[in-house]
Amino acid sequence: MGDKRPTLMDVAEAAGVSRALVSIVMRNAPGASDATRSKVQEAAKALGYRPDSRARLLRSSRTRLLGVSYSTAHAFHAEIVDAAYAGATERGYDIALSAIANGRPEPRAIESLLDLGCEALIMISPTLGEQELSGYAARLPVVSLLRDDVGESLDSVSSDDHAGIRIAVEHLSALGHEQIVHVDGGDAVSGPQRREAFEAEMAKRGLEARVVPGGPTEEDGLRAGQSLLDELPTAVIAFNDRCALGVWESFRAAGLRVPEDVSILGYDDSQFARLSYVQLSSISQDAPLLARAAVDRAIDRLEGSTAAAHLVRTPHLVVRRTTGVRRGA
Repeated sequence: MGDKRPTLMDVAEAAGVSRALVSIVMRNAPGASDATRSKVQEAAKALGYRPDSRARLLRSSRTRLLGVSYSTAHAFHAEIVDAAYAGATERGYDIALSAIANGRPEPRAIESLLDLGCEALIMISPTLGEQELSGYAARLPVVSLLRDDVGESLDSVSSDDHAGIRIAVEHLSALGHEQIVHVDGGDAVSGPQRREAFEAEMAKRGLEARVVPGGPTEEDGLRAGQSLLDELPTAVIAFNDRCALGVWESFRAAGLRVPEDVSILGYDDSQFARLSYVQLSSISQDAPLLARAAVDRAIDRLEGSTAAAHLVRTPHLVVRRTTGVRRGA
């Protein structure tokens, strides 16, 4: 058959049964004996036959597809996607992914999901304005994940940024640190909220809230870390783990030891933080918990719940090797 994709008829001829019987077996429907099922399955395997899911979706009134948009620039998004697949499968749905990348803006990523027939959207850290988001929500259920300032027409599942920063400051304060710097996330989603939370928590303790410009990448953290070398703090809270690793590299290159000379605390508890040679202390947003909550919210909206809901989860601290008692304490 060359490069032609095997069909139901090809399987039927190989198994010596009717096309209708092959269809019954492939749909796992009643009406075929165990012997026939075994014969058909063996023929399908020998031919390399795979059901055409696209054709099945076209014949169905529902796709049971959840569309997920994510950014290739954020490693943490990949961990959320992994957990979303598991949560969707448990409830009989599948996931379609669409990436936001250089040359592929968010609206294009979303439109491709709509073209696939997705029944609901889960948008990880959406950057669109409230009006644009509401336009999509008027067409189908939309869940914003990691961002909660999206208006009342969308569902949202987010992590409490203020609680996360409070936990970070409390941890470092308990270790004797008073000269704590926050390397912020710039205009990234949650960046302003974490910066404001840091300023509020430091003011509550009567400490100077020193903030330096940063961003979500290692390069942002590297630049921020280099700017701190002339007036070194005793501890740094970075916007996320990637930023924290950049800060760490800038200190390492300057001959500083972490945490002996300066402590570094990340945010997200991503795979980077858990690497054996990194072991970065970090604030965990619990990606699996957030992803499953978003999936459940999207499916609940599809299956009968009509009111949008805004769920906020509390993050927690994961202590590893990069935070320690203040030097000289």
